Amino acid sequence: MTTVRSKSFDDAQFSAEKGGWPHAKTFADETWILTDGTAGTEAQCIAVAEGVGLPYSARRVHPRGALRLLPVRLQLAVPPHIRLRFTDASQPLTPPWPRLILSSGRRGVPTALAVKRLSGALAVHIQDPKVPARLFDLVAAPLHDDLNGPNVIATMGSVHRVSPQRVAEEAARFEPSFAILPHPRIAVLLGGTSGAFTFGASEAEALGATLASLVKETGGSLLVTPSRRTDRDEIAAFSEAIQGVPHFLWDGGGENPYLAMLGSADAIVVTEDSVNMVTEATGTGKPVYVLSLPGKSRRLGRFHAAMRERGATRSFEGRIETWSYPPINDTELVAGAIRRALKLETTT
Repeated sequence: MTTVRSKSFDDAQFSAEKGGWPHAKTFADETWILTDGTAGTEAQCIAVAEGVGLPYSARRVHPRGALRLLPVRLQLAVPPHIRLRFTDASQPLTPPWPRLILSSGRRGVPTALAVKRLSGALAVHIQDPKVPARLFDLVAAPLHDDLNGPNVIATMGSVHRVSPQRVAEEAARFEPSFAILPHPRIAVLLGGTSGAFTFGASEAEALGATLASLVKETGGSLLVTPSRRTDRDEIAAFSEAIQGVPHFLWDGGGENPYLAMLGSADAIVVTEDSVNMVTEATGTGKPVYVLSLPGKSRRLGRFHAAMRERGATRSFEGRIETWSYPPINDTELVAGAIRRALKLETTT
């Protein structure tokens, strides 16, 4: 079960009896997203920002000069105004300050906390910030990070924008591109080599060969999209292995039909290296198979075990079955807590 590791963090920290937010009249009614621009971290912040409902803008931030040589924890010892002075950003980090700060990834932490200190804005970090959670007003971290605190919300995997309605809409939009592909359609989300797992050309070729055999047996087809971590050698090896069976493989040109593939698929196969892709796939409520890779991660092992216990995923063994489960998406859990904290909705 998804849980909030606090009996009432919003009441405890944000009550009107404590005078509300400091400097509230100086806030612009908007959200700043502060990350280093990494696609996965920025996407999670955007998902929450959309759920909160305030206008938002993404600022990609990078320390420069001597600041970039310091570990994150030491950067926090630098006065906030100096931190911002030595931070490059895609948009200005100057007043009017936002009402809400959303950050994700370690590199966004020093900038987010500097803006919080200077403005008094509500600061929320997505994922484990690797600094004390109490420095933020709220932290939303996945259960497998095992992060505890009175202001910590524990989520199943990553927050995301995937919902059955959204993927169905995208599937309808891309159906002309997929119309010739027979069912059952299997969406294949390819990851890549990470610090914990290996997904090289040999693994890609083996997966492609297994899926090609499965498609021949079922009379179906493949909808394939690589990720940013998938190297060209892996894509080439996988592509060669699935020649001769009906498929659509996104080549990186034009719009990525990722959501449309999720919506059009009857089942989904994902490599185990990516928490984001697995969680997004389970946002559909469709059967999700996870491909084991060479390597090991205790942290991701806890994540995959939790997903299997929820009935959302199974290990991929070269066959597909049909089952259902409530779609997994904790974005509203986080966004709702923020709206209550900002008094954007009436609590009961």
